[in-house]
Amino acid sequence: MKIVEKMDRLQKQFISLEFFPPKDKNEWPAFFRVADRLAQLQPLFASVTYGAGGSTKGDTLEIVSRLRNEHGLDTMAHLTCIGAYRGDLQLFLDRLVATGVDNVLALRGDLPQDAPPEFSACRTLLHASDLAAFIKECHPDLGIGVAGYPEVHPDAVDAEHDLSYLKLKLDQGGDFAITQLFFDNDHYFDFVAKARSIGVDKPIIPGIIPVVSLKVIQRIISLCGATLPAAYLAELEEADRRGGAAAVQKVGVAHARKQAEELLAAGVPGVHIYTLNRDQVVLDLVDGLLP
Repeated sequence: MKIVEKMDRLQKQFISLEFFPPKDKNEWPAFFRVADRLAQLQPLFASVTYGAGGSTKGDTLEIVSRLRNEHGLDTMAHLTCIGAYRGDLQLFLDRLVATGVDNVLALRGDLPQDAPPEFSACRTLLHASDLAAFIKECHPDLGIGVAGYPEVHPDAVDAEHDLSYLKLKLDQGGDFAITQLFFDNDHYFDFVAKARSIGVDKPIIPGIIPVVSLKVIQRIISLCGATLPAAYLAELEEADRRGGAAAVQKVGVAHARKQAEELLAAGVPGVHIYTLNRDQVVLDLVDGLLP
């Protein structure tokens, strides 16, 4: 079933989860144990990422299939188009449908770090909007999610252009948007208000992440363009000085929970949690969050 249809039928707020495939298949048993623990939360869906340039695309396909068919989770596979050929994307989608997965998150993706200048020169799917239209054309029964950027995509000219691209992605086939992570809810509320003002009427699900490590989160925000509020960063740094990683994680979970509570109280459709494959962190974050 399409995720947007599940939202309509559920008629109540939800949580959803995002996982990333372990780089080493020896880590898969532990990964699926994490997934099993988090399945008890009954998320609306679980999405699975893959690496730049599709470097773990095969793993993503296998994992979304197993999460669905062996672990009872409705799943959504990430799919990027930068540097990809139509035939390869068609094959991935065909295999996805054959496994019973009904949803895709359509993304442009990032260039691999060692990509030559001609990497995308002969490709015709250069943007997420192109990919959304392609998926809609070749597999109209698939649900399609797209990404939104409350603090503006790092490659965007400005916020106005970025919003116009969000609308284009949704107009080209996207059913809903999931936002990039953010740490100040005002960014999300302002983003949604501006999107509505230009005619976007589809669901925009906020994405939040519990900080578990200063080093990890600083790397993540350097890639995605999100910002840590000064007061929150100071709190994390103080926790790190006084208690190390465990103290940082405690502060990070508390901040993410506060975000989620405020977002849900404001009436968002649901909250998408970037899990970092950390089961106990997520369980602590959502404990008692929803009725």
